[in-house]
Amino acid sequence: MTDPTEIIGYHAHVYFDATSLDRARALCEEAHRRFGVSMGRVHEKCVGPHPRWSCQLAATPAEFADLLPWLALNRGGLVVFAHPITGDSLSAQLADHRDHGIWLGAGLDMDLSQFEPPKAP
Repeated sequence: MTDPTEIIGYHAHVYFDATSLDRARALCEEAHRRFGVSMGRVHEKCVGPHPRWSCQLAATPAEFADLLPWLALNRGGLVVFAHPITGDSLSAQLADHRDHGIWLGAGLDMDLSQFEPPKAP
């Protein structure tokens, strides 16, 4: 079992496409203004394991306690994927994305191969 005190922060990834770009940007900017969370770039391409364009919100555990319910009520139909951050190792990142993620809206398939250890020759 993983102890929740191992969580050092959270990421919430707001997914969008060309038709919902302005709505996603406004949501992320309001989350930043309202909760003081860090707002990452608004990526108009798929980045990392994410299957759609996205913007990352980075939160402390205390900020996330307020952010998640607000996103649930104000996401305006956008899909949001949130996960804890429990460490920098590939195994921690894989578990955070694969096993500990929270979906607001329909869950999507992600390419988690970047978090898997290289295969031996």
